[in-house]
Amino acid sequence: KAFLQEVQSKELNEIRVSDICKDAKVNRTTFYANYIDIYDLADKVRERMINEYASLYENNNDGHTPENYLKMFKHIKDNQILVNLSKGLELPSLKRMSEVIKEVLPEQKLVILSGPTLAKEVLQGKPTAACVACEDVHTAEFVQKAMNVSDRFRLYTNTDVIGVELGGSLKNVIAIASGFAHEMGLGDNCSGSLLTRGMAEIVRLSIRLGANPSTLYGLSGIGDLIATCSSPMSRNYTVGSMLGKGKKIDDILSELGSVAEGVKTSKAVCDLAKKLDIEVPVSNAIYEAVY
Repeated sequence: KAFLQEVQSKELNEIRVSDICKDAKVNRTTFYANYIDIYDLADKVRERMINEYASLYENNNDGHTPENYLKMFKHIKDNQILVNLSKGLELPSLKRMSEVIKEVLPEQKLVILSGPTLAKEVLQGKPTAACVACEDVHTAEFVQKAMNVSDRFRLYTNTDVIGVELGGSLKNVIAIASGFAHEMGLGDNCSGSLLTRGMAEIVRLSIRLGANPSTLYGLSGIGDLIATCSSPMSRNYTVGSMLGKGKKIDDILSELGSVAEGVKTSKAVCDLAKKLDIEVPVSNAIYEAVY
């Protein structure tokens, strides 16, 4: 929804909504109340969100696995570009989102958008920047030109899809730790140390998986990490904060009412670290706290 807010002024006729119904339990009434009306979206965007959500939700009768969900997008034309804003690693396969998408839509042009894009601030029109990543730089540049909003939503291209995806996914685990530390009153020194050591884990793991180190020190890596680990608007930061208050994870997720990717990603990170024989003490601590 934040993404659509930024592109609604563009002359684009083929915007598809894929991220708005990833919480399969939300019904149409709840969706409309909680995800649309609280922000002033243009009428054409509002109508498209409602209609596409209803179609996707009502026609998915085979279970809400990633594979079944993506099959609903077989209607996408070959010359259309799919822009993925989802972050995380699939369980139990440990695949990145682009790998899951490519299994279902192998020939589709795919671009990953990631960076410090807290949804509420984007919807409020506050300035930020992000990466659009694709192995084909020309496709990334097309999306950059189409979606860039010069005064508040600046996009930069990158061909390192692995690094952009992993930076955006792994930082969510560190954000949970950051929210917990803040709630416990452990201080700014602890926060600085936590972000630094958390970044070290992200870099170690990502490089082993094929990422370019320089990507991780850019917008989709440390930029996203700083924003997510510093803001109560972050769902993952909020999960950590609520853990610090003594709440149980099931109650937290129920109360939150939206996806906090870092919870499941913590398991994926620990599984990958074990497989690759890499130490990830911060992520391990979060995994033990939420599982």
